Amino acid sequence: MGSSYLTNPVVFLVQTLFGLYILAILLRFLLQIVKADFYNPISQFLVKVTNPPLKLLRRVIPGFGGIDLSSLILAWVLKTAELFIVILIAGQSASLLGPLLLAIPELIELTINIFLFAVLIQVILSWVSPGNYNPAVSLLYSLTGPVMRPAQKLLPPVGGLDLSPMLVMIGLVLLKMLLIPPLQQLTTSLIQ
Repeated sequence: MGSSYLTNPVVFLVQTLFGLYILAILLRFLLQIVKADFYNPISQFLVKVTNPPLKLLRRVIPGFGGIDLSSLILAWVLKTAELFIVILIAGQSASLLGPLLLAIPELIELTINIFLFAVLIQVILSWVSPGNYNPAVSLLYSLTGPVMRPAQKLLPPVGGLDLSPMLVMIGLVLLKMLLIPPLQQLTTSLIQ
């Protein structure tokens, strides 16, 4: 009874700690891709938090075409470790191949969720405090710009109301629904 009683809290702690750090790494990667303001205080925070392991990895894994491959590999390794630890805590046996493959759809889903929540937060902030400068808002606009601009061209404001965020959010949810289950099935079939 004691071990099953502690299983859920320990799994929660592992997923939370790994999840927050993986989120920081992916945010850093995405902000580099969209060329967000490097000197923004939030960008600087992400750089300082993620720099120690990335400095080591960059010695071995170079960037490619302006893409920081070391960030992606670090996120993948950490997600694999998280899944492996959770499986061990649950008392199941697993090879490393399972978590290694299952980490890929998990990271893709997290990336889609980052964009989804960034658009949602941007919409809420535009209602609550429009026009106020905030470093977080600046980064949100930088992050969501690549997905929002095509939607704004496709669906311009109607009567002063911008419906493009809704279009983007619907598209992201559909992408998640259409992409993640087949990827999970594929990785599960490769494991078995």
